[in-house]
Amino acid sequence: MAVFSNQATLSYTGGTINSNIASGEITEALSATKTAVSASYSPDGTVSYAVSIVNAGTSDATGVSLTDDLGAALFEGQTVYPLQYVDGSLLFFLDGVQGPAPTVAGGPPLSVSGITVPAGSSVMLIYEARVSAFAPLGPDAAITNTITVTGDCIVTPLTDSASIPMQMAPRLSIAKSVSPEVVTGCSELSYTFVIQNSGSEAGAEAAVVITDVFDPILSDLRVTLDGAPMARAAYSYDEATGTFSTAAGQLRVPGAVFTQNADGSWMTTPGITVLTVSGII
Repeated sequence: MAVFSNQATLSYTGGTINSNIASGEITEALSATKTAVSASYSPDGTVSYAVSIVNAGTSDATGVSLTDDLGAALFEGQTVYPLQYVDGSLLFFLDGVQGPAPTVAGGPPLSVSGITVPAGSSVMLIYEARVSAFAPLGPDAAITNTITVTGDCIVTPLTDSASIPMQMAPRLSIAKSVSPEVVTGCSELSYTFVIQNSGSEAGAEAAVVITDVFDPILSDLRVTLDGAPMARAAYSYDEATGTFSTAAGQLRVPGAVFTQNADGSWMTTPGITVLTVSGII
């Protein structure tokens, strides 16, 4: 919505005189709304957005363009982009019917041009963006990106923003190794389990359980957790079948540490827990 006003001046022999001030208001026929389809983001993941452009006027809106700043932020005098447009992901719908996608330039920032919104109609654009190394990480992290819609008959550019937080959940991985790799009978064999958490929270103790079936079966079992002996009540082992399992609530994997580099990118240092099981074959 834009308010305008102007005043005329009348000049004549002997003087000038001003008219009254005439005022008016320009209302936009188009409106634009941006929605984050994804509720949160995780490092190296993807997120989805939907943009709705509605034409409530009586004339077709042509030459409409959309830009998305992909979360652009200033860092040490340079612009960094937490999001990157996923090439080929844009879908275009006119009144709910999918049609050919308009011209897309992935940027950053993302630019979509050549959109026409017929009178009384609406278009929907759905697209994906990949979370880049410049996306903020940590418990209070969030990405906010803004769209701007312009066009031949749009007096004031239309803008709307969407903000999503970083996903607050563990992201666990596990790696298993054996030592020594070549062993003789009646010798000691050790299995080492390294659990890493790249997420923002510590893994819920009750949910972290390791289960394995040792073949060959081990006897005289010794178990350590992060180098300290693990209580016998903290795990179960069946020497007849070689089935080993930690008890619920006994393993805790600390959350990752997030640090920002000198170039504005972010680095994840996973939290680590090491379980070692040794025995005689």
